Amino acid sequence: MFPSEPLYALLRHASYQPLDRKGLVRKLKVREDDLPAFHALLEEEEQAGRLVAVRNGLYSLPVRLGLVAGRITINERGFGFVVPEDPDHPDVYVGAGETGVAMHHDHVLVRLNTPRGGGGGRRGGKGPEKLSGEVIRILKRARTQLVGTLEKSEAAFYVRPDDARILHDVCVPPPRQKIPLGHKVVVRLKEWTSTKVSPEGEIIEVLGPPDQPGIDLLSIIRKFELPGEFPDAVLREADRIPDAVQPADLHGREDFRKDFVLTIDPDDAKDFDDALSYRLQPDGVLEVAIHIADVSHYVRPGSPLDAEARRRGNSVYLVDRVIPMLPEKLSNGLCSLRPNVDRLVKSVVVRLGRGGKVLGTRFVSGVIHSRQRFTYQEAYKLIRKPVGLMGKHLSILGNMAMDLRRARFAEGALNLDFPEVKVRLDAAGKPVRLEKIENDASHQLIEEYMLLANELVAKELRRANRAALYRVHENPEPARLAEFRAQVQTLGIQVGDLTLRGEIQKLLTRIAGRPEEPVIKTNLLKSMKRAVYSEKPLGHFGLAKKNYSHFTSPIRRYADLAVHRGLFTPGGKPSPLPPGLADSLSALERTAADAEKESVILKKLEYFLLKSKASQNSAKEVFPALVLEVRSGGLLVELPEFLVTGFVRISEMQGDFYDYDGARQELRGEKTKTKVRTGMRIGVHVVQVDLGRRLVDFGTTRQKLIPTPAAKG
Repeated sequence: MFPSEPLYALLRHASYQPLDRKGLVRKLKVREDDLPAFHALLEEEEQAGRLVAVRNGLYSLPVRLGLVAGRITINERGFGFVVPEDPDHPDVYVGAGETGVAMHHDHVLVRLNTPRGGGGGRRGGKGPEKLSGEVIRILKRARTQLVGTLEKSEAAFYVRPDDARILHDVCVPPPRQKIPLGHKVVVRLKEWTSTKVSPEGEIIEVLGPPDQPGIDLLSIIRKFELPGEFPDAVLREADRIPDAVQPADLHGREDFRKDFVLTIDPDDAKDFDDALSYRLQPDGVLEVAIHIADVSHYVRPGSPLDAEARRRGNSVYLVDRVIPMLPEKLSNGLCSLRPNVDRLVKSVVVRLGRGGKVLGTRFVSGVIHSRQRFTYQEAYKLIRKPVGLMGKHLSILGNMAMDLRRARFAEGALNLDFPEVKVRLDAAGKPVRLEKIENDASHQLIEEYMLLANELVAKELRRANRAALYRVHENPEPARLAEFRAQVQTLGIQVGDLTLRGEIQKLLTRIAGRPEEPVIKTNLLKSMKRAVYSEKPLGHFGLAKKNYSHFTSPIRRYADLAVHRGLFTPGGKPSPLPPGLADSLSALERTAADAEKESVILKKLEYFLLKSKASQNSAKEVFPALVLEVRSGGLLVELPEFLVTGFVRISEMQGDFYDYDGARQELRGEKTKTKVRTGMRIGVHVVQVDLGRRLVDFGTTRQKLIPTPAAKG
């Protein structure tokens, strides 16, 4: 591969004038045998938007031409924002008429309309501060197919996309076989280059009627192009692996089988990546062994198993199923740290003193025999009220975990944990209960040791100068934090200068336990940059760590598997990481997260749809809601108990007629003079659920409308 450094050194030079390929070859003195690699580099960089070829094939950096490459997020109302590849560049607003043929999440090239400066690029910003642009080129489509509903006009068949952010219906030829209108179908998209015509596609799969059980989640799988069955070559390789640990596997491994090893996981967990054991030292030091499944022993670089795991990138946890990164024999079998069987592990053994101080660390290959599998609920009961030997083990580990937690926050870590709502389904896949899962002491016990292991591994990789993937979370942009600060102030909460880490910590302490806490934390996360993978140790802002990696989940994340190989490769440095691995895994992770989130939202909305149907002949169930935003047309609200967002239209606000005051951002009742502002709590009931658009409309009742202001911070 031709190195990119000389090329970019030339392009960034102040005296550089755009050159074509022949000119670049002469200027850089590219040798004849390096020409194919050099041309491949140019094509790769142009495709990624890092280079632009303009008139007569002359190459330049995009920034010199007022161009920006990035990923576009399109709103249902047609406008969008491009998040640039350059992390220091602010987002670019793209108006509804300027998106061209871009679709949601495409990688695009944007021509800037407004000069950079003034803190621009704020989402939703107005006036000259907003950095805006126009999409001029599609660098890479985010999707090759989409899922939608087959419909027909007088002139033609078309598919209406499920995703409301795909703004154009897709024209399709008349189906060769009869497909009932209204059925869900998968469409393979054809090339679309002009806004003067509608996008076109071809139906490649008929999923079925939208109300048929399982079609909803199958639609999500197809929408995000999630992988299906494993290739035969991968399954054959997995089948050749013995079903149990073999004596030969133990050579050179530290034996932890006499120690009391335990796991703590959700009650519905399918795979167990991590386990803990400890030894009390005579000097009062606690030696904790953090054991992680040794996937690298079975998945060798370059093998079919490895290639497929890299292609998948991670397991995907939908609300009703797991799409695993590894075949079940490994993910739910030989690599899963089940109780009462021997398992191979990579272990971080750390000596901890008073207050969680790290006194020494070693990294070993080992073998364990887990003695006890706890669910979080079981562990929490014993942590709160220690009983017997099990209670003793959890108390010792739990007390040290709390020391680690206190030390972590004292060093500047941000407490961004918030409850999760788990959707419980019946045998037919219907949601029957929404269960709020708190981040209690049992979760924190595991979390602290995993965070510690990830940090210690990253430090060692950096010290040894090993090729590795780091988990990085760069500092947020001040403009984003300023916008978030203004949002928080509308809730009547005191907040300081959020560019200071200590002020963010104070805010998080101030809102702890309040109904609006999940909303504020979610918006804070949105104001920050997204954590990604990188070959450079750029630090982790949220955790306040200079060095951080992902080491603790190799069954479900390829990044962790790569880190295991980098840390434990004997006899010198491991092979360099494949080019583009960090970016590829970051993208696959985003896709998985989006799919997982959509599956949960879908089932939450289905839950409320079923509730509304059940109460049609009785009093409507009223839910406490928090007003997130006041708009001219009504209220954006969230149900804190279920973490569900919806809209209350003015026409559905009972008991009065309401006027919108834009200056005060409030609705005011004409008769009652009731004022409804952001941060207030009101009672709402379900009016309508649109599963296709993933939206829920609420209404207020006459009795429950009177709002209660949020307590002042």
